[in-house]
Amino acid sequence: MAGQYSLRPNSSSQSLSPSHTLASRLLLLLTLLPFTLACFAFLLQWRGGLNDPVSRWSPDQHQFPGMSTTAPSLPSHSSNSDCVDLLGRTHSPAFSYYRDWKFDYATDLKPKICITTSTSAGLEQTLPWIFYHKVIGVSNFFLFVEGKAASPNVSKVLETIPGVKVIYRTKELEEQQAKSRIWNETWLSSFFYKPCNYELFVKQSLNMEMAIVMARSAGMDWIIHLDTDELMHPAGTREYSLRLLLADVPANVDMVIFPNYESSVERDDVKEPFSEVSMFKKNYDHLPKDVYFGNYKDATRGNPNYFLTYGNGKSAARIRDHLRPNGAHRWHNYMKTPNEVKLDEAAVLHYTYPKFTDLTSRRDRCGCKPTKDDVKRCFMLEFDRAAFIIASTATEEEMLRWYRERIVWTDKSLNLKLLRKGILTRIYAPMVIIQGLRNSGIFSSVISSAVQNTLAKDQFLSSVESSNSSRPIKSRVISSRKIGINRGGDSQAAARRVLEFLDDLSDLSAMPPLSPPSLDNDLLVPST
Repeated sequence: MAGQYSLRPNSSSQSLSPSHTLASRLLLLLTLLPFTLACFAFLLQWRGGLNDPVSRWSPDQHQFPGMSTTAPSLPSHSSNSDCVDLLGRTHSPAFSYYRDWKFDYATDLKPKICITTSTSAGLEQTLPWIFYHKVIGVSNFFLFVEGKAASPNVSKVLETIPGVKVIYRTKELEEQQAKSRIWNETWLSSFFYKPCNYELFVKQSLNMEMAIVMARSAGMDWIIHLDTDELMHPAGTREYSLRLLLADVPANVDMVIFPNYESSVERDDVKEPFSEVSMFKKNYDHLPKDVYFGNYKDATRGNPNYFLTYGNGKSAARIRDHLRPNGAHRWHNYMKTPNEVKLDEAAVLHYTYPKFTDLTSRRDRCGCKPTKDDVKRCFMLEFDRAAFIIASTATEEEMLRWYRERIVWTDKSLNLKLLRKGILTRIYAPMVIIQGLRNSGIFSSVISSAVQNTLAKDQFLSSVESSNSSRPIKSRVISSRKIGINRGGDSQAAARRVLEFLDDLSDLSAMPPLSPPSLDNDLLVPST
C-alpha cells in the first residue's frame, strides 16, 4: 500500500557476517577491561590494600620505605612525654619502626659492618648517629656508655634498637679489662696516669679490644671506631653506601683509612649539628699540596693548626686473627704490619665544637687547672688546650666573642674564596638523611616504644628520679690504676707486669690524634 513503510528489516541487515560479530565483541571486551581494572585498583586503594607508587614517591611526599601515612598508635600517657618531645617530628607521616622497617639486616648481607664507640652523649645525639649509619649499611653497634648515656632513660631506649649492644662501665668491666692483653703492654703505657683526654684515649683502646671479640662473635667482617660527633661519608659509591664501598676493597687489604673533614659552622646558635651544618674543611690528603699550603693562613684564621683538632682520620679494619687497636684512630695486628689503603673520596665528617655549649661541656668534664702548663697534662692538641682555658677563665660574653672569632665562619667572602679553591666543600647527604629520619618520626617512635615496653610514663620518670639517689650510676666507677691520675706513684708503675714479645711490632706506640701538616713542617706529607 502506498504511503506505508514496512517495519521488517531487509534481508541484508538481518544477517551479519561472523567476522563482524567477533570484532564487535572484542571491542566491547577491550573497552570494559580497563574500566574493570581501574575500578578494582580504586577499591584496593580505598580499602588500604595498595599504595600508589607515583604519589608515594612524588616530590610532595616525604616518606621513606616502611613509612605509613598515619602515626602509630601511642599510649595515651606518652603524649606529653619529655622523652618523646626530645626528638619530635615536624611532619605528620610517621615511621612505622616496629612494623615494617627495623633495619634488621639479613644474615647473608655482606660485608657486615659494625661500629664501636665510647660515649656519654644523650639521645639527641646518639639516635641520629645510629640510624644514619644504619641507612648507609652498618648493621651492629657496640656502645660503651657512661655518664648521660648510661642513665636509665637513655640506655633503656638504646637497648631496644636492633643490632645495638650497650656495655656499661662497671667495676666488673674494669676488672675484666685489667686482665686484657693491651692493659699490660708497653705501646699504650705513655698514656697511663694522665687525666682528661689521655684517660679517654686509654678507655677507648680498652673498649676497642673488647669490641673486636664481640664483632667476631657476631660474625662481622669490618669494624670501625667512631665517636658520636663523627659521621661516615661514603663518597664515591653509586648508592652512598658504606657497605658497597667496603665490598669493593681487595681481599688482601687489612685496613682502610678514611681522612677526616672538619665541620665549619656558619652560625653561633647551632642546636642540631647533623641537621644544620653542611660546610666542611677538606683534609690535607684530599687536596693538592699547592692548594693546601697556598691557602694555609686563610684556612687557619689565626688558630694553632689547619684543623682545630685531629687530622689523621679514622680507619676500618677487616676482622682477622691477631687484630688489636692501635689507639682510637688506627688498628694493628700482632703478627704483621697491616696492609692499608687510603681512600681518595670517602671521609669521616668530624663535627668539631659545632655548638657554643661544647666549650663549657668539655670544661665541666675535666678537672685540670686552666694554666698553660697544666692543660698540657690533660689535652693532646693545642686548640683543645686554648678552648679549655678560655672556657675556664672568661665571661660568657668573652667566650662567645672568642667562639665567633676562632670557630664560626662568618666571613662570607672568605668562605666563597675557599669554596672555590676546594679547601671548603658543601656536603648535604648526611643532613638530608637525618632530617628525613627526624621528619619521619622514627626517633620519637623508638623512644615511645621503649617507654611503652618497659614502664608506664609515671613509673618510668619516677624510676629515673629515684635511681639518682638509690641506684649507683654504673659509669661513676673509675679505676685508680692506669686510667686517669696516678695515685700510686712510681711504685705502681714498677709493679705493672709488662709482657715481652720477640716481634717488635708489639712495641709500636699507639697513634694519638695528630694535627695536619703546618707551614713549619719540613716534610710535606704527614706521618700516619
